[in-house]
Amino acid sequence: MRKNHLRPIAAVTGALALAASLSACGGSSAASDAKVVTVYSADGLKGENGDGWYDKVFKDFEKKTGIKVEYVEGGSGEMVQRAVREKTNTQADVLVTLPPFIQQADAKGLLQSYEPAGSDQVAGADKASDGKWTSVVNNYFGFIYNKKELTTPPATWEQLLDGTYKEKVQYSTPGVAGDGTAVLIKAMHDFGGKEPAMAYLKKLQANNVGPSASTGKLAPKVDKGELLAANGDVQMNYAQSKDMPNLGIWFPAKAGSKPTTFALPYAAGLVTKAPHSANGKKLLDFMLAEQAQKDVSAVGGGFAAREDIEAGDPNAVALKKLMDGVEVFEPDWSDIAANLDSYVDAWKSATGS
Repeated sequence: MRKNHLRPIAAVTGALALAASLSACGGSSAASDAKVVTVYSADGLKGENGDGWYDKVFKDFEKKTGIKVEYVEGGSGEMVQRAVREKTNTQADVLVTLPPFIQQADAKGLLQSYEPAGSDQVAGADKASDGKWTSVVNNYFGFIYNKKELTTPPATWEQLLDGTYKEKVQYSTPGVAGDGTAVLIKAMHDFGGKEPAMAYLKKLQANNVGPSASTGKLAPKVDKGELLAANGDVQMNYAQSKDMPNLGIWFPAKAGSKPTTFALPYAAGLVTKAPHSANGKKLLDFMLAEQAQKDVSAVGGGFAAREDIEAGDPNAVALKKLMDGVEVFEPDWSDIAANLDSYVDAWKSATGS
């Protein structure tokens, strides 16, 4: 994705417009009763051509409520870091990011408890028990490959070590990018622990181009054939494949095992001391409303967070087929959130990054 490259998005507001609104209020985001709500989000849900899930949801929300959405996107970790820096002068009302960064945001006191309407239909594993955050879009970690250069995807992790992939593999930065962190999580699961996972990633460095500042930037490289394989996630890459015909999605397996993945949902929470708390609550309610959840697959190419939504659109059918035969495991997010720094340090040591 993405999930580590900070950049304001002009389609909803511009960086200048946001900066102006902040400075005009002496560093505060506007009066608490203003018809505005500020969202800090990991990237991936906004369309490159203004046709993503966020684009539709924000437009519909503004039309219904008259509340303007000020939107800033960046990496999963960077969004949390930015909110931490602003704790004494809070700017964001709603924070949307991926695990384990949503858990880190909670641990840092960035989120206040609020259970949006419809959150009772979200599975327990996809929301905090105390209401600090809830998933609004479900998603799964995956890899991408160039369908034009490769008639079939490289089925196993081990295949990526072949000389065919010399300087043709790249993945985003663990600890900063949500999808980059996911590489570590999946490797540790598939290889049976930290040590064997790091031993594999050390070998992979012979073919790896190097860390990427943005997962989202890897897809165009794969589509053009500059790379043969890279990391990503199902929702983002499925949406990108509409404009990138050579993009294919696959799930690596350890040799002799089934392909695996895990849920990597977009989780949203109401920010502590949000300047427009009431508007933030309204937006969270709207994101989990029935129509917005139906649009998750139909518009965004993702999976509805609510279990009572039975999407039957063509995207939903294709996504279900894509997941057939893939084993879904559940990471220990509390362990990952607590030990992420040590895992990232181990990765840096193993790869020399």
